[in-house]
Amino acid sequence: MAKRVVLVTGGMGGLGESICTKMADQGYTVVTTYSPSNTKSEEWLKSMAARGYKFSAEPADVADYESCEACVTKVKERVGRIDVLVNNAGITRDMTFKRMTKPDWDAVIRTNLDSAFNMTKHVLDDMVEKGWGRIINVASVNGQKGAFGQTNYSAAKAGLHGFTKALALEVAKKGVTVNTISPGYIGTKMVTAIPQDILDEKIVPQIPLGRLGEPEEVAGLIIYLASNEAAFVTGANISINGGQHMY
Repeated sequence: MAKRVVLVTGGMGGLGESICTKMADQGYTVVTTYSPSNTKSEEWLKSMAARGYKFSAEPADVADYESCEACVTKVKERVGRIDVLVNNAGITRDMTFKRMTKPDWDAVIRTNLDSAFNMTKHVLDDMVEKGWGRIINVASVNGQKGAFGQTNYSAAKAGLHGFTKALALEVAKKGVTVNTISPGYIGTKMVTAIPQDILDEKIVPQIPLGRLGEPEEVAGLIIYLASNEAAFVTGANISINGGQHMY
């Protein structure tokens, strides 16, 4: 059987990189997107190649519908139809609602929520035609419980799961599953850049396991959801947050 193709949006970040490497370790052909403004994409690809990972990468502004369409077209031309889509790209513009501007709101909603529509729209028909596919949307614990200073981010991440549930119903009989994962605080560069005293005094004490999650642990969950064994899991939102939020 030919290798399955996975497209990971935002794959050059901390969590995205772990998703890419773990998927490659499992035998997938891995393609990642990167922002057209990212000047370090070639450097990243070379660093991955030095570790034995020969990834493909395509530029895509995930907030832009036409850019996503062009990206998917190029991926299909170069490596074939996409079997697994991981909607991982995301940004933050954290501030209180009082200080938040319309551009702050729009940027987060477009990148974190509109992107799921923009990418999924261009891969889903092929999955349905083939009778097999996986859509995995990366949300957040803060989309489940809210977070101070994150009305935009929390709204976008909560919206992702509404998207997941509705789409899962539409394609359930087509061999395509659609799921959300909601990570808590994971030890990526973005999180570990938080001042150590804030991590130690305010964040880690909220986590019953007493530590940050590892990117590889989140990637492992994605590996499962992308597998044949997960064929009966669809429309789910799986928390991976060390017990920080249970419901």
